[in-house]
Amino acid sequence: MSHEATNWAIKQRGLKPTTKIVLWHLCDRFNPDYGCFPSQDRLAHDCEISRSTLNDHLGQLEAVGLLRRVPRLDPVTKRQLPTRYILGFEPGFTPVAVVPCPEIGHGEGDGAEIAEMVEGSRLDGAADALPCPDFGHGDEASPVSDFPADPCPENAESRVRISDTNPVREPLSKPVKEEEGAQAREAISDEVFGDLLDALGLDPDALPGWWQGWPPRLHVQRWRDDLGLTEAEIIAAAEASREEHPQPPDGPKALDRAMQRAAQRKAEDAGRKRRKPKTPSAPAAKPITDLPAFYADLVNSDRYLPVSAISNTMRDAMLARGLVTAERLRERGVR
Repeated sequence: MSHEATNWAIKQRGLKPTTKIVLWHLCDRFNPDYGCFPSQDRLAHDCEISRSTLNDHLGQLEAVGLLRRVPRLDPVTKRQLPTRYILGFEPGFTPVAVVPCPEIGHGEGDGAEIAEMVEGSRLDGAADALPCPDFGHGDEASPVSDFPADPCPENAESRVRISDTNPVREPLSKPVKEEEGAQAREAISDEVFGDLLDALGLDPDALPGWWQGWPPRLHVQRWRDDLGLTEAEIIAAAEASREEHPQPPDGPKALDRAMQRAAQRKAEDAGRKRRKPKTPSAPAAKPITDLPAFYADLVNSDRYLPVSAISNTMRDAMLARGLVTAERLRERGVR
């Protein structure tokens, strides 16, 4: 930023408000040591206008002699570099009308005199890259100046850009990469699309606008690729939807709900098939009906037997039935 540059811009009179804002932001990007060369995207963002509008105002500033645009090329790659803006207060500034073309010498004055004016200053070397009034070869700024749209003798292809007619750009409904990826997948065949139209009761020779061209085919393709429906399932879902509605759908978007329900039913059916069958539960243990026999078996075995497990009543019952002996009871600690 240079206060000298911005003060100079503020003092300029007779400009339209937007033109003066463009000049002020150019001066705000001016560096006393390196000059002024912001990209058009940056300058348009600073001024809050479109690039085509920006170039219109840059052309007006250049026409009234407040700046000069100097296109630049990378000496190695020949790629265009950001335009160098020479402002009216800089030493050696000359309007475009008197700058000769470095290729064929258009314009007034002698090129040697101009080179002599800028030699040793911050503009040293700029004369070698001055724009030609007839061809205007250079980067993004030059094609939208007031020069004719003839191609540059160095770059045969014209880089004239058509100005925006509507600076308000509508956002894409879907990202470009997503659209390219969708179209790169296997397309819906004519046969399948024709079967779908038949299932919906549509006449292929008198299709509504929503069913014409490639957009409806791309929509059907998304049912297949994004919802996981097969082509046969899509046609079956379309037939089922047609039975519920007497009139054919206006477009494929009207069938989205039906296709989503079909995909949901398919996922639920697949989930039921993947569930493991329940393992049969172990048979319940038979209830003990003969307690004296149960405890007698425990006493006669070598298994662990708590002393308090057998009551006096149970002991007498086992002895009365002859299931155990008194000696065995004493050995097992039952008194």
